[in-house]
Amino acid sequence: MLVLLAGIFVVHIATVIMLFVSTIANVWMVGSSNFGMISTGLWLLCNKTCTQLPVRSQDEASLKAVQAFMILSIIFSVVALVLFIMQLFTLEKGKRFYMTGAVMLVCWMCILIAVSIYTARFTGTMWYSTNPHHGYCFILAWICFCFSFIIGILYLVLRKK
Repeated sequence: MLVLLAGIFVVHIATVIMLFVSTIANVWMVGSSNFGMISTGLWLLCNKTCTQLPVRSQDEASLKAVQAFMILSIIFSVVALVLFIMQLFTLEKGKRFYMTGAVMLVCWMCILIAVSIYTARFTGTMWYSTNPHHGYCFILAWICFCFSFIIGILYLVLRKK
């Protein structure tokens, strides 16, 4: 049981780190132009230097929603990690980590909403570059989506023995 708890803890920490990286780094979409490789994230457009991300007025609300839900997912993931540590030392044997699992599933839902909005509104819309494709941050966000769901379910069924 100790090995299972340690494994879940390590995967949870890895998920938090990947959420930070995918939110902060500017490699959600990558393309090429006359000046070299261009990458865009949730915040900046980077070529050789980084500038503010040019967004059409009808897409601005969608981008703000993606930014907000990614930040919320980080917050809920960190809160779930703190709850797990607190419940690990305060719960009696045989009790389940219901609260930790619920918070982690809220994190999962935030990631789902953010990445779905980004996929629907911004995939392939880099009009200033040719051959746009997804970058590693977009893929990390989907990996965090999977990990947070698995961790949330494991917390719900996990018992301290």
